[in-house]
Amino acid sequence: MTNGPTSLVSIPEKEKMYQEIVNYSDETTIIHSNQKVLYINKSGAEFFKAKQEEVVGADVVGVFTDDFKELITKRIQKGMEDRTIGELMETTVRRFDGTLADVELYCYPVQYGETIAIQSIMRDITLQKKMSHDFLQLKNEISAPIVPIIDGLAVLPLVGSVDGDRSMRLLDVIPQKVQGENLHCLIIDVSGIYNIDNVVAEFLYKIDQIMRLLGIQIIFTGIRPELALKAVDVRIDFSKLKTIGTVKQALKQYLLAN
Repeated sequence: MTNGPTSLVSIPEKEKMYQEIVNYSDETTIIHSNQKVLYINKSGAEFFKAKQEEVVGADVVGVFTDDFKELITKRIQKGMEDRTIGELMETTVRRFDGTLADVELYCYPVQYGETIAIQSIMRDITLQKKMSHDFLQLKNEISAPIVPIIDGLAVLPLVGSVDGDRSMRLLDVIPQKVQGENLHCLIIDVSGIYNIDNVVAEFLYKIDQIMRLLGIQIIFTGIRPELALKAVDVRIDFSKLKTIGTVKQALKQYLLAN
């Protein structure tokens, strides 16, 4: 009498078969349990710029940057306890040579031999993110055209949303654009800005200070009452800024004065 079918596959053989299948995947695939890496495929080791044996046994949370580690730890704990699938998310990892990479991360529970584990799949989106960032920067630069009116005078209409990132880019781009324009005055119209918040208020104050240092007077037009209230909230004295209701009124005043 036999104890069972001779075709049964042992646990180590199952793990080996699983590894052989996953190893041919082009995407980084990591199997981990209790935050320790049990297996990483060849593509994954190449992505992390390490050998497979160097990654196995490592703390899987350790590859993530500090701002993501707490979130990833909780995500792993939930996946292990509830056996739930971790939804697709974007995060940043640090490879073994110290370089950073942006990835899409997708996780789901698996049975790895006799071990309850989680399989994490990472897709490198570093180039995609860079191209998106470069495109956004170009878009923001195009959406902030400086329009010459007469010698010494130009108008800059700002349109869309001005968040922290765009604010910093504009503070860098605008002074560069006025170089060589021989401007004495720049009218910045903010009537087309969607968001009225502290970021916008601080941006107006900072760009005014920068342009003063370059010897260029700024006239702001299109400032709505709610923006003035936001300026009060962050203790920015808008009385130091030269403001006029509309671009047409600003042009008229400039021409009369010159």
